[in-house]
This record gives sequence, structure tokens and C-alpha cells, in this order.
Amino acid sequence: MLLYSRGSENNVLYEEDLKKGLTEAFLKLGVKKKVLAIPPDFTRFHSHAGILTRLTWEYYKEKLTDILPALGTHTAMTEQEIKTMFGNTPLNLFRVHDWRKDVVTLGEVPPEFIYQQSEGKLDYPWKAQVNRLLVEGKYDLILSLGQVVPHEVIGMANYNKNILVGTGGPEGINKSHFLGAVYGMERIMGRADNPVRRVYNYASDHFAMHLPIIYVQTVISHDADGQLKVRGLYIGDDMECFHLAAALSLKVNFQMVEEPLKKVVVYLDPLEFKSTWLGNKSIYRSRMAIADGGELIVLAPALKEFGEDKQIDALIRKYGYVGTQKVLELVKKSDDLKNNLGAAAHLIHGSSEGRFSITYCPGYLTKQEIEGVNFKYAELNEMTRKYDPEKLKDGFNTMPDGEKIFYISNPALGLWAYKDRFK
Repeated sequence: MLLYSRGSENNVLYEEDLKKGLTEAFLKLGVKKKVLAIPPDFTRFHSHAGILTRLTWEYYKEKLTDILPALGTHTAMTEQEIKTMFGNTPLNLFRVHDWRKDVVTLGEVPPEFIYQQSEGKLDYPWKAQVNRLLVEGKYDLILSLGQVVPHEVIGMANYNKNILVGTGGPEGINKSHFLGAVYGMERIMGRADNPVRRVYNYASDHFAMHLPIIYVQTVISHDADGQLKVRGLYIGDDMECFHLAAALSLKVNFQMVEEPLKKVVVYLDPLEFKSTWLGNKSIYRSRMAIADGGELIVLAPALKEFGEDKQIDALIRKYGYVGTQKVLELVKKSDDLKNNLGAAAHLIHGSSEGRFSITYCPGYLTKQEIEGVNFKYAELNEMTRKYDPEKLKDGFNTMPDGEKIFYISNPALGLWAYKDRFK
């Protein structure tokens, strides 16, 4: 059921428009006694989910009893991050999702379905796991809020991913990420229908229909001046609102380039990117546009770790970003990777498969640490002087020495591809 739909490539929705859309949808839902909101965490600050959550609290007041940021494997939000993202929404409403301890299993997708979706490469069962609050909280409304945007694991972010990964557990997160990596990231990105999404949809249709989930989804893009604008808002309880949002996102978040890019410079906002677990969006979102033998330079002033989870950080440091074939071999013989397939998937995702070079310019990690995970290293201040984010514009730039580069100011907001690589 579609409760609200508004969006187009040139549309701009302001806070009063978001409030109007929410109010219209909430009125259609009728009176609710107990509400749970599930927004993304601070790493999706630009989604406008913080504003939508605050507006939800202003509407429901004491009936909004809990806010559970969809952390997935990310670290818990700080008090300052909560205040920055959610404004005056009461701090006492926020809960912390522990992906290793706080989950219950709704049901199990059979191995035969995984085998089919993986084209015969995998045959394990997949547990649909969610935070126990969703099941035990006795809510008559669960609001999943967030942004639909191209994504490396699920093709297009949000919809039931926000529930099954954002509030998910080890098996659900690890095995679905590994499915996406084995199937092939470049076959998934930008596609609303793909094997990982079909697994999530199977779980939603078979195990989660009793949960009163309503999806509130934005589509965000830059305008000509580089300012973020809300292009769409879609609210509903099924795939229709997701497909509408995904279609608009492809129009405003996907840039097709005419020729493969020889040199790409990506800037990672220090408020958003502190790990390669997140910062490797610089690789994921640009890889289909980069030429064979090309170069990716990542300016990462806040980079201090590889994985936000300590166990995953240790695995990245141990094995490095070594590509699909090597990771598949390691999974077969290494129990620590076999038991952490999400980390194994990340090692695949973060490799260029030897097709182009990746140079990280970190704020806090050393040359030895960066090279230890199979990236190249360059000194941040030196590279920032050469490629100044304050002076570069998104897209093509010609440097003072005549060098031509392609600049991306925020990889989380888009997807770039050479036209012959996206079929």
C-alpha cells in the first residue's frame, strides 16, 4: 500500500514538505499507541532521516517510545552525533543495536533458494535476523526511515535492508554480504532487483509479514551548486514505494561517463568516514567508471581504522584487500574468515582485482598500515595541496599543470560508471 509519493528529477522538498508528507501518511494509518522508529546512523547523515525522525517524534510525542538506529556492524552513535542528526529529539528514546547479541531469528531461507540465486556458487541457509525489540516490543507501528541510493551490497540501499541488515545479526549480515560479493558487485550496483534483494524479499514475505513496518524513503542529490536537495519522498508498506524511489535515484544519483576515467580523486568527509569499512565507498561507487590501469586517490582526513568492529578490523589487517579468487581460497582454509563472511565480502569489495591502483591518503593510519592491507599510501597534506577539495568541483577538473582528473566530493551519494560497463 502506497501512503505517499512525491518526487521528480527537478523536485526540491523542504522540511515543511517532508512534514506534510509524513502527516498525510500518518493520518491514513490511523491512531497508534506504540511506535518504534528505525533511522540510519550518523554514517547516513545526509539521508534527511534525522529530520524525518524528529518530525515523527513531534507528531507522535509520547507514543514514539523507542528509536533504534540501524547500526548494522557500525559503532554506536555518540551523544553529539545524535544531537547533530536528530535535533531536539529526546536522547532517552535512543537504543543501541548490538548485532552480535540483540537479535532473534524470524525464519530461515532454504539453501536451495540461496543456491539458485548464487548461480550454484553457495548453498547455505540464510537466517532472517532482527533486533529483538521489533518482535518483543509489541509495537503497532514500526517506521523504517532512510535514503534509497545505489549500494554495493544490495544494488539500491534501503527498504528491507534497513531492517534485515541495519538491525540484523551475524548470520544475516555476513551471509548476505558474501552472496553479493560472490555474485559480483558490478552486476549488482544500481539494480533494484538482484540476488541479495531477492533473499531479503523472500524473508520479508515469508517471515516478517506480522511486523507492522512502514517504509519512509528519501531520494537525495546534489544541485548544480553542489548543495544537497531532497528530490523525493515515498512512504508505504511494500515494494512499490521502494521501486518508485529506486527509479528516481537512478536518474539523479547515477552518472554515466563517456570514456573510462584515468584518474579519480575522492574526498571522504571527516564527519562521515573514519574507517575503510565505510570509506571504501570511494572504490565501490567509482570502480565501474575507472579505466584499466587507472588510478584512484582517496583523501581521507579522518581515517583511523579499517573495520569499525574490532574483530573485523583485525581480519582486514591480517588478510588485506586481495581480490575475489584469493579471498575465496582463504575462506575455504581459514576458520576466522569462514566464520566472518561479511568481512570476507568486504575484502573482495575493497579490491580493484588488480585492474586499477588505489592510493589512500589517511589522517591517522600509517604508511605501514595502509600498505599492509594492499593499498598504496600517499601523505595527506601533500595530496590535499595538490588536489584541494575547497577548489575542486564535482566532475572533470583540469589542474594547473594540465593534468585532468575526475573529482567526487561524496561517494556515498552516487554511482559512476563507464557506459559499456553498465548493461
